[in-house]
Amino acid sequence: MSLDTGTEALARLAEERVDHRFKGLPPDADGLTVAELAAQRRNLFTDGFTTPVLALSAERLEHNLRLMETYATRHHLAFAPHGKTSMAPQLFQRQIEHGAWGITLAVPHQVRVARAYGIQRIFLANELTDAAALRWIAGELATDPSFRLVCYVDSVRGVELMDEALRGTVRPVDVVVELAAGEGARTGVRTEAECAAVADAVAGTDTLRLVGVAGYEGEVPQADPERVHAWLRRLIALAVDFDKADRFKGVTEIVVSAGGSAWFDAVADVFAQIPELSLPVLKLLRSGAYVSHDDGHYRKITPFNRVPEEGALEPAFRLWSQVVSRPSAEQAFVNAGKRDAAYDLDLPFAQVVRREGTAERPATGIEVTGLSDQHAWLRTAPGADLEVGDWLSLGLSHPCTSFDKWQLIPVAEADGTVVDYIRTFF
Repeated sequence: MSLDTGTEALARLAEERVDHRFKGLPPDADGLTVAELAAQRRNLFTDGFTTPVLALSAERLEHNLRLMETYATRHHLAFAPHGKTSMAPQLFQRQIEHGAWGITLAVPHQVRVARAYGIQRIFLANELTDAAALRWIAGELATDPSFRLVCYVDSVRGVELMDEALRGTVRPVDVVVELAAGEGARTGVRTEAECAAVADAVAGTDTLRLVGVAGYEGEVPQADPERVHAWLRRLIALAVDFDKADRFKGVTEIVVSAGGSAWFDAVADVFAQIPELSLPVLKLLRSGAYVSHDDGHYRKITPFNRVPEEGALEPAFRLWSQVVSRPSAEQAFVNAGKRDAAYDLDLPFAQVVRREGTAERPATGIEVTGLSDQHAWLRTAPGADLEVGDWLSLGLSHPCTSFDKWQLIPVAEADGTVVDYIRTFF
């Protein structure tokens, strides 16, 4: 799909009609297009939105986009943020507008979503052996000369399956050998000797072209700075060895890629030490959770905690719920649960309380202790001021499982004015 066609597809998202499919939106907005509803600039708190409703902060979203653009530029890194975090083409486009080289994805469906909205560069951080998906990708490469896809390979068998599915195609698929993060880690080739065997298998095909090496340092066992740096140096050494062996034939640049959301400072440190190779090096960072950040897991592990002089990401999500039961002085329940809030890494965090006619205030003495499907269980300390009908803001942990529970997410300014809606495709 061309960039122009992708722009048209993004524009059509605004033409979608609002209806019962989209949680939290005002019932009296049914039948409006998303563009018409956005143009009304309704207030999240006073103009008919129903709880639970997940909202993104307009200001914090923009801050995070700018911060990572600046970080990548400062450290001379290309940036392909992982799109599986949001699966939101509107955010993909904003990431590209903020300097991203392209978008990282994990499975064929995600690639199809990105292509439907005009993404021209995709890094597929997985070995792809599905024949039907490979043939579709080959078709995309054949019909769009400007489309580029880079894919992992991590086994000779995988190379054989890819080659079998791609025979007769017009353009070879660019691949990088994935170096595993260690014994017992997730995917990837365990030893350098096996990496060479996979590279040899790629060289024996006409359907694949070796363009680099890659991996994911977040899977380093018992990860700490020393172990992560050591693994990243192994990745660089592998690229150097492959280059000396003249394995990167027929390419114009060598791809070296790593970088989740926990160790991108280590990636920046080690990638800065890549020696001069026979071709220019595309140093590709793939962190994705930054776009919304969070109030739990990523707040604790972000590299910006180690390098505060580089800036700080800001949590952009708030899940607004309403108190529906206050059975005792020690307990309350709100109407947001597992169907609405991420809970795979941490329970939500009580942030602020809103009561009609009063100012927003901190949720002092209020703690989420559990989730049912449609309720959060709250423990309230003595004197906690909380009544049935109050709105309670919940901070979330793990953006990837927050986005995928909501198909249309309001983007609200600090005063509650909703200025946009983000469509997701999971």
